[in-house]
Amino acid sequence: MLTRSASRLAFGSDTARLRRGAAAVALGLLLFAASWVLLHVTPLGDHQIVDTPVYQRYGDAVMDGQVPYRDFALEYPPGALPVFILPSLAPQEHYRSAFEALMVLCGLATVALVALTLASLGASRERILLGTVLTGIAPLALGSVILTRYDLWPAMLTAAALAALVSGRERLGFGVLGLAAAAKLWPVVLVPLAVVYVSRRRGGRTTLEALAVFLAVLAVAFVPFAALSPGGLADSFSRQMDRPLQIESLGSVLLLAAHHVGDYEPTVVTSFGSQNLTGGLPDALATVLTIVQVLAVIALWILFATRRGYPEELTAASAAVVAAFVAFGKVLSPQFLIWLMPLVPLVLGGLGLVAAGLFLLVLVLTQLWFPRTYWELVAFEAGPSWLLLARDLALVALVAVLVAATARIGRRVPRSGLSGGS
Repeated sequence: MLTRSASRLAFGSDTARLRRGAAAVALGLLLFAASWVLLHVTPLGDHQIVDTPVYQRYGDAVMDGQVPYRDFALEYPPGALPVFILPSLAPQEHYRSAFEALMVLCGLATVALVALTLASLGASRERILLGTVLTGIAPLALGSVILTRYDLWPAMLTAAALAALVSGRERLGFGVLGLAAAAKLWPVVLVPLAVVYVSRRRGGRTTLEALAVFLAVLAVAFVPFAALSPGGLADSFSRQMDRPLQIESLGSVLLLAAHHVGDYEPTVVTSFGSQNLTGGLPDALATVLTIVQVLAVIALWILFATRRGYPEELTAASAAVVAAFVAFGKVLSPQFLIWLMPLVPLVLGGLGLVAAGLFLLVLVLTQLWFPRTYWELVAFEAGPSWLLLARDLALVALVAVLVAATARIGRRVPRSGLSGGS
């Protein structure tokens, strides 16, 4: 176990290492800002499909004194409300600009947190540079969807949680992870990894204290709304669970491929705020995908539990778990890829380089069809269907590489830290 003084010493060393990589951080921040600006330029900014009007409706309702879940239906967890409400403080016509400014701040903070975590892992200056550059150009690679989705908020909080954990701030890490889960539920899949990691390094007592902080944060976020409107809060959960096979998911794209070779005739419906395939086979595939998703996540938890608990294993396993959660879900919206932005750059070793390349490929393949040819996809045109198939298969390949990276790190790292991070 690490003593408190050892943790502080390690954090101080990490901070010094980050200062030496300040140029890499500055470059990453510059690239992120430039990417954001370029996404407003034709043709990158054309044909947008936006969610900000929905966010504005929520934020304005709260500003008018309405209570979420009780007075109006809210499909997102309570931790999302701050980034919906704050832009409503601006004039109504400037809501989107205010929202984008908030997301830019989240993105810039994410770049810095990636650098801090890499420094804590003992990565070289070159590897910190690679991580910040990858995070900085990810918005440009993904496209305009990042401008009008709030997913940078939970992604930034998750990045902060990992930075705290690998720097020896276990209670802080669990607390911020609780905030991330309250903002969008997916960070919950990282909790078992964090529990194993802290128990290996600090023992059971610290683990229980950290887990108590996590649960306390969730209670603060959810309990007031559960008391005011238990049915409304429950509906926000059931709405996500009841969603059918979304058209961009792996199961759906396989059916679209079958359609284009003449073996299947799909039917699309609009429901739950997305376009989905309907019928007996899509419903069965949605169930199968959910089972695969759950089993894949559990298998990765078990894999991590068999490792030695190095920080490098935690970051690689975190990327692998979230990638599997995204790849095998029955819903796979383009903004889900934002969740991986602060995670894939943290994977060290040669396989980390492969993962970085695959992640960029996944982002670019997404932008090639979304949003420009999204409605052609819904009309079952072949071009976007094959691009989507390539994207989903590349995402599955990314999962495989991240799993391999998690499995290999423990065999080649003699102690916590990778000196070169190459």
